[in-house]
Amino acid sequence: MNKLFLSTIILLLCVSCTSKEEVDLIVSNANIYTVDSGFSKVTCVAIKDGVFVAVGDGKDILQKFQTKKEVDAQGKTIVPGLIDAHCHFYGLGLNQQVVDLVGTSSFEEIVDKVLVFQKETPANFVRGRGWDQNDWEVKEFPTKDKLDELFPDTPVVLERVDGHAYLVNQKALDLAGITKETLVEGGEIVKDEHGSITGVLVDNPQGMIDAIVPKPNRETQIRALKDAERLCFNYGLTTVNDAGLNKSTIELIDSLQQSGELAIRLYAMVSNTSENLDYYLNKGIVKTEKLNVRSVKVYGDGALGSRGATLKAPYSDKEGHFGAMVTPVDKIEALAERIATTEYQMNTHAIGDSANIVVLRAYKKALKNKQDRRWKVEHAQVISETDFDYFKDGIIPSIQPTHATSDMYWAGDRLGEERVQGAYAFKTLLEKAGMVALGTDFPVEQVNPFLTFYAAVARQDVEKYPEGGFQMQDALSREETLKGMTIWAAYSNFEENEKGSIEVGKFADFVILSDDIMTMPVDDIPNLTAQQVFVGGKQVK
Repeated sequence: MNKLFLSTIILLLCVSCTSKEEVDLIVSNANIYTVDSGFSKVTCVAIKDGVFVAVGDGKDILQKFQTKKEVDAQGKTIVPGLIDAHCHFYGLGLNQQVVDLVGTSSFEEIVDKVLVFQKETPANFVRGRGWDQNDWEVKEFPTKDKLDELFPDTPVVLERVDGHAYLVNQKALDLAGITKETLVEGGEIVKDEHGSITGVLVDNPQGMIDAIVPKPNRETQIRALKDAERLCFNYGLTTVNDAGLNKSTIELIDSLQQSGELAIRLYAMVSNTSENLDYYLNKGIVKTEKLNVRSVKVYGDGALGSRGATLKAPYSDKEGHFGAMVTPVDKIEALAERIATTEYQMNTHAIGDSANIVVLRAYKKALKNKQDRRWKVEHAQVISETDFDYFKDGIIPSIQPTHATSDMYWAGDRLGEERVQGAYAFKTLLEKAGMVALGTDFPVEQVNPFLTFYAAVARQDVEKYPEGGFQMQDALSREETLKGMTIWAAYSNFEENEKGSIEVGKFADFVILSDDIMTMPVDDIPNLTAQQVFVGGKQVK
């Protein structure tokens, strides 16, 4: 009888054990911000086949599930995988192989860096990126004279930090066929008071240089993509929106993702070329678990720093200068009409108030009677007070908070005291549109999304300038900022049902942080780190 009783107990225990569902991973003892509709917090998640299968209390989950792999978060904060809603992922990777000019304080320092780079890695075509004359004591565009002297037979192309201006030497100009008589609409071949070319090319004339730049081989492209992925994972980015890719690069990314060589998720905006549009608009949406191709990236105008942004009234620091439309108004309107007949999104770069109203009007006309299209204005940087209401019609502002803290030193000079009040107006845009998608625009700015968070909330740079914050009426709350970097960014990509929050059925993309981003002292946020990063339940950092 006792043996029978004992056997029964053992059987019941075995049944109890085997009744638990086996999962791939359980993360417990955590401070988890789910970013669901109620912005709720939980302590534990269970993951199977790359998705969350349970989200809630640790005791409940451990009673229902078992696993061979468990992570004890030791009370650390977890947030959904971070999304960069506007960046240049492939460009970031390629930039790892050129002269890094970010943070240079003078043209002389640039020249020194180019000389060192060329000595260490000799090349027959020298490229660099990252200079910004606004960071120099003399805040004027440089000239090519010194480059001509040092590199008479080697083309040199040095890209401004925002990508909207090049400094090139005479050899590069000669190879591109650019002379004093060359005319290119939608930009400027900068000349001195004597009519001589200075070597600075703003916006569309850069295309003539691009045509002579050696194309990277497949090995270099793959290395660039993997370098960019490593940098992004280091900061907790699990999805990136690349703002402008060609068909060949998109197909390379897809092949690397399919083979398991690239794990990051990517929302690809197709560059606005005839070849790209003819192919993708006819093909339709391309969607896998890792890749989403359903938007077209269009350039409206240039950048404010290079005075290429198109303004309604002249620049306050350059008489009679309005900037220039990179894509003419009639072409933007025609593109909007064409894209509106497809399932594709139109995402248009617009910096100046004139470019923004051109884009907003084109959107409104093309989208008449069309529902849930989620077209975006990329940057939406300077908006006239009368034009903010256009964002009430389902247009999503895709904005980059660190642009405000990088530009604040000189934006007032460009725009004037009154007009600058409508610039970097994140809170106003949020109130009108109901959401904002947040990004960095790297490599224009740093990859670090915690700098994005800090700039949005504190409206200061890492030097804690200015005291009290820049135009604090347009600061975002911490909750709004986290949503902009997760669920709202996912929504802007038509991906809110698969990512952007920690909920059952969604991809198990999440980040374990070094501190609680929602409660830690705001001044410490720039020092926050991503300690562990997971994509589809697999640790990638």
